[in-house]
Amino acid sequence: MKRFFREGAIYALLFLIVFVFLFAEFINLDERLTISSRVLDFNTIFLSIFLEAIPFVLLGVFVSSIIQVFVSDETIKKYIPKNPIGALLPAVIAGAIFPICECAIVPIVRRLIQKGMKLHVAMVILVSAPILNPIVFLSTFYAFQTNMVIVWGRMGLAFLIAMLVGLVIYMLFRNRLNPLRSEFGAITSESSKDLPMKQKIKDIFYHASDEFFTMGKFLLIGAMFASFIQTFLPRELLVGFGMDPILGPAVMMVLAYFLSLCSEADAFVAASLNQIFSPSAILAFLVYGPMMDLKNTLLMLAYFKTKFVLTLIAVVTAIVFPTILLFQAFWY
Repeated sequence: MKRFFREGAIYALLFLIVFVFLFAEFINLDERLTISSRVLDFNTIFLSIFLEAIPFVLLGVFVSSIIQVFVSDETIKKYIPKNPIGALLPAVIAGAIFPICECAIVPIVRRLIQKGMKLHVAMVILVSAPILNPIVFLSTFYAFQTNMVIVWGRMGLAFLIAMLVGLVIYMLFRNRLNPLRSEFGAITSESSKDLPMKQKIKDIFYHASDEFFTMGKFLLIGAMFASFIQTFLPRELLVGFGMDPILGPAVMMVLAYFLSLCSEADAFVAASLNQIFSPSAILAFLVYGPMMDLKNTLLMLAYFKTKFVLTLIAVVTAIVFPTILLFQAFWY
């Protein structure tokens, strides 16, 4: 019952925000109440984040469902190198192939782990796919075509950091940890090869709808928090830190986490801050944000144990920050 009221409150709030956004201009609000411009900004930003993420979440849950129905445990295990270190490079390459953002990759990685993929390999795909894919490269190139160091620095650092994240996760857990919550634990191999195609398609839609509504409430909460930060954070606070060689990258990593921008669009936001922050700080924003942000943290918490999610955030942060500082020291 408590869960029912909690989820009902979230969806009621979403309905209210959408209603105000769509019909406010047809209602003479001046005679009824005064709405702050910041509240309207919050509403607009929330809807832009939510509506921008929805197509990618749908893509992710459908890919996840296709994996569930058509890909067997044996297939996953067959194509993963047995050497844990040797599996890192193929994992990064696999992540680079998929044009999937940080919203869509979470259910896919969860499904791959259920199917038997090693934890450290799955984490490499989780952090590399949202940043190394072709769409992100093209958007970064378009936004920074006058500064190719940013473009290639983003891709090169993401490649290196994804490998290091996989290595550290392997060293920490040796693939002995099941990070999934009990309700999403390991599943038995569901052989669907003998089922008719009509039944397979039904199963895809069944799994996709179930997964979408599981993730939906976490996406709502993440979008609301990110909208609040974007609306009420004083931008003047950022100017003083922008060019500092240590604080600049740190502040931009924090900003990337809380803004929760889609990786296909964050390069344009970063380009608008180019005059305030140093190139290394811009790179910190572009590398860290797609790997870890508030929105995908809440999505991960839907499937993964809290302790593991916090450990993963700490690992990624501890690798990205010094790597950016080293890049800054040797390149600039």
